[in-house]
Amino acid sequence: MIEDIQAAIPLGLLLSFMIGPVFFVLLETSATKGFRAGVCFDVGVVVADIVFLVIAYFSSFQLLENLSNEPGLFVFGGMILLVYGIYLFAKKAKKKTTARPSKGGYVALFIKGFLLNFINIGVLAFWLGLIIVVGPSLENDPERMLVFFSTVILVYFGTDLMKIILAKQLKRYLTIERIVLITKGLGIVLIICGIVLITKGFLPKERFNLKEEIERIS
Repeated sequence: MIEDIQAAIPLGLLLSFMIGPVFFVLLETSATKGFRAGVCFDVGVVVADIVFLVIAYFSSFQLLENLSNEPGLFVFGGMILLVYGIYLFAKKAKKKTTARPSKGGYVALFIKGFLLNFINIGVLAFWLGLIIVVGPSLENDPERMLVFFSTVILVYFGTDLMKIILAKQLKRYLTIERIVLITKGLGIVLIICGIVLITKGFLPKERFNLKEEIERIS
């Protein structure tokens, strides 16, 4: 069990520093709205990951095969990211404020984190692939897999807390102009991610057969 925990720690660290939409939104939210806001957003992200893990565990190969045969899922997720990215890019600057979000605002941030992670079908594909690759080394033992993936999530969340703390320290240096640049940069990242997902949806099925790629790597 200790070996499983040791093996999971590097993976949790790696996941926390993977560059993507959630990474940038987390930093922007933490720096502009504070520690609690960043935590609420990140908890939503983590809950979405846990939901994906549960789905992946109980579906594994069958769902992975379905993903390869349903390019519309990529298009749907990509369109949402694209629209949200365009909205952020076109969003006008607002005066800087130090007011903390209300209780309803914290709930909204949780939902925002959950949805931003959940609509990315690539995250589900990642967890599916990871379970398929790691499962045999854990002898497909439910208890060992629970320990392994729980450690991954905890390390991932713990590292995110450090990012949130550091981002908060940047708040004093964020002028309105810099916040606008960050927001527009985030919008561009989301637009690119959306276009990539939409493109995958229109590619021939054999070009993104995830099951075959994972079997070839393993």
